[in-house]
Amino acid sequence: MEALLQPLLPLFERERAAGRALVLGVLVRTDGSTYRKPGALMVIAGSGEYAGLLSGGCLEGDLRGHAQRVLADGNAGLVRYDLRSPDDLLWGLGIGCEGEMQILLLRCGPDTGWQPLASLAAALSAHAPAAVGIVVESADPAVPRGSLAWPAAAGPAEAPPAALAAPSLQAALAQALHDRRAAWHEDGALRVFVFALALPPRLLILGAGPDAVPVAEFAVRLHWQVTLADHRSAYAVAAHFPGAARVVLAAPDQLAAVLDLRQVDAAVIMSHHLLSDLAYLRALAPAPVGYIGLLGPAARRDTLLAELGASAERVRPRLRAPVGLPLGGRAPESVALAIVAQLHQYLHGALNTDYKQ
Repeated sequence: MEALLQPLLPLFERERAAGRALVLGVLVRTDGSTYRKPGALMVIAGSGEYAGLLSGGCLEGDLRGHAQRVLADGNAGLVRYDLRSPDDLLWGLGIGCEGEMQILLLRCGPDTGWQPLASLAAALSAHAPAAVGIVVESADPAVPRGSLAWPAAAGPAEAPPAALAAPSLQAALAQALHDRRAAWHEDGALRVFVFALALPPRLLILGAGPDAVPVAEFAVRLHWQVTLADHRSAYAVAAHFPGAARVVLAAPDQLAAVLDLRQVDAAVIMSHHLLSDLAYLRALAPAPVGYIGLLGPAARRDTLLAELGASAERVRPRLRAPVGLPLGGRAPESVALAIVAQLHQYLHGALNTDYKQ
C-alpha cells in the first residue's frame, strides 16, 4: 500500500486551482535498504514546495532541482540515487541508507489534464480501486517516457496508443488492481511501472467519549477514513473529531440501519456501556468486518460473548479483546496508541488473526 495520495492532495489541489503545473515523483525501483518502497509518491510545485516523502527528507531537496527541469521542458525524467557507498561520495548527502532508488518525475499540468493525479484523486474521493501504468523506458517514439496506461474503461476518455492498450499490459493493470501491489511490465519496446492507488482503511469507532478522541486523532494522522457512532448527543459531536469522515448519533441497535457495515474494514467498540457494547457486537456479527476490537478486561469480554449466544462464534475469530498491543501505560493516549498499533498490524497484514483467549 505504498501509493498513498492523501498527503499530496492539499498541494496538488492548490496548484491545480491556480493553474500551475507541478511534478509527480514516483518511486519505481529500489535495491537494498531504502526509506520507502516502489509506488511511493510525492509532488513538487514550481516554487520548490513539496508534499510526500520518498526518503527521510534527505533526497527531496536534490529532487527539486530535477523537478524544475521537468517543469521547464515537459519531458519525464528518471533520477537514480545509489547510496550504497559508505561515505556517499557520489551525492555527498551522508545518508547511509545502503540502498539504491530510481524515481520517475512526471509533469502534471493543464496541458496534460493533470494526469495521472486527477484520475487518481477522483478514484480516492469515490473510494474506488484505481491503477495506472507509467512508461519508464521506451524504444517506441510514439510512446515516450511518462506515457500513461489505464485499465480499460478507466482514466481519460481519449483512446490510447495501441501499445498502451495491449492485452498483456491490460492484464498487468488488472493484476495490480487485484493485488494492490506495484510491479513491472515489459512488452517489446516498453518497460512500464504499474501500481495501484492505496485506498485508506475505513475505521469505525463505536463510542465517541473522550478516550475515543486520541484513537481518532492517531487514525486520522495515518490518513485512515474514520467514522464514529454514539447514542449520546453530548459525545456524538463532529467538532470533537476534526478530520473524521463522519460522526453519527444513533442507538446501538440501529447501527446497521444508519451505516453500511459492508464498507467497514475494522471496528473498535469503546462505549463503556455493557448493553451498548452487546448491541454493537450483535450488529457486527453478520457484517464482513475483519477486525473487531473490544475495550475492557477479559471478564467483560466473556460476559458479552456469553450474552451473544450463537452469534458469539461469528464474532470470536475476528475479536481482539482486550483490544490493543501490550505497550504499557494507562493514559488515554497510551491506550489509543496500543489500539491503533494493533489496527495498523492488522491492516498491513502483520497481525496473527487467530483468536487468543
